[in-house]
Amino acid sequence: MRIAVVGTGYVGLVTGACLAEFGMFVTCVDVDSVKIENLKKGVIPIYEPGLDEIVEKNYKAGRLNFTTDIAEAVKNNLVIFIAVGTPPKEDGSADLKYVEQVAKDIAKNMNGYKVVVNKSTVPVGTGQRVKNIIKSVVGENTRFDVVSNPEFLREGAAVNDFMRPDRIVIGVESDEAAAIMKDIYSAHYLNEAPFVVTNIETAEMIKYASNAFLALKITYINEIANLCDLVGADVHKVAKAMGMDGRISPKFLHPGPGYGGSCFPKDTSALAYIAKEKGYEFKTIDTVIKVNEEQKLRMVNKIANLLGVDLNKAKPFEGKTIAILGLSFKPNTDDMRDSPSIVIVNKLVEFGAQVNAFDPIAMENAKSIFGDSISYCQDEYEACKGSDCLVIVTEWNQFRKLDMERIKTLLREHNLADLRNIYEPTKIKNLGFNYTCVGRPL
Repeated sequence: MRIAVVGTGYVGLVTGACLAEFGMFVTCVDVDSVKIENLKKGVIPIYEPGLDEIVEKNYKAGRLNFTTDIAEAVKNNLVIFIAVGTPPKEDGSADLKYVEQVAKDIAKNMNGYKVVVNKSTVPVGTGQRVKNIIKSVVGENTRFDVVSNPEFLREGAAVNDFMRPDRIVIGVESDEAAAIMKDIYSAHYLNEAPFVVTNIETAEMIKYASNAFLALKITYINEIANLCDLVGADVHKVAKAMGMDGRISPKFLHPGPGYGGSCFPKDTSALAYIAKEKGYEFKTIDTVIKVNEEQKLRMVNKIANLLGVDLNKAKPFEGKTIAILGLSFKPNTDDMRDSPSIVIVNKLVEFGAQVNAFDPIAMENAKSIFGDSISYCQDEYEACKGSDCLVIVTEWNQFRKLDMERIKTLLREHNLADLRNIYEPTKIKNLGFNYTCVGRPL
């Protein structure tokens, strides 16, 4: 099987590398010539555990290739995956200009039957849109199929998710295309991964419905945590008991400063836009979006309350230095897109605080967002030096066992805002810290 993957971001690069690992011959295409040359040298543009080894192994074996020549990639391959970005517009809708451009490029270079696979997260109706774009170029007599094959990859665990999927969703309009897609994913039969074969529109909706529900679940447990703060209940025990119910499951019941990343914010906004466009008010998703933004600001209030800061003052944090640990939206990724840290840090700076920040992987990406408005530290202990409060925003493993006695000697004031609930309140308070967390009694 010969496959082309257009786009070498998270989805495209992981898809291409993992398909090559399954023994297929894969050509990854990107318009960024520098990125392509770096990939040939083994320089991976994203941080994703395990991905670099798979890319290097399969490139050396000749099963994985990188090019900027989409014309040759289309001509030489039967299946072309579209895995380009669909960033949100200001109104929340998905920007499909990159998908549409790839569809045009495919159409211009078709030299026989092709299967065009939408791997990008796209609104319902995009498959038909791609089909019409290609038809407008090649006419009615050229055979091709368009398929929807949404990805369900978690950043930081994308390789494992591709190799051991919960399910494989394939939206098709022909038996021929369905058979080709099943052949591509034949290795997953050994793992007994379930296949969901449906029409294109249903496959597109499955992706949005899944991500929006997970965002809803995170937001729900955050609201429960906020209520636990007010009534003295322990959200961890609440979530554990909830998760024991097979109808609910324990996944995504972890309170914190709100969700972020490349998927949930974009996909919830896009789903809300789709509903609005069809004249339907999707109240639950509208509320999820609103509450998630509020949750990020609640974290600033927690820090202020811990320090006894009056937020009604013009520059309430003036004279305070805050150590921020964790900037990426989750551990094991350098992705800063819509990270809660952006709202928290920017608000602290706006309120007059000096921010000392450290993240194990995302520092370079953070610099492109915060510029020189904050200080970037070499490690977690440098960030604490002379700070009035330590704030844990992202639950990297190396933050779970900090030398708290050392940190006490570095902090100017012994304040800890644990926004990911990775420490036990009683133990931390017994060490002499003023402590706050999310939804647990203190």
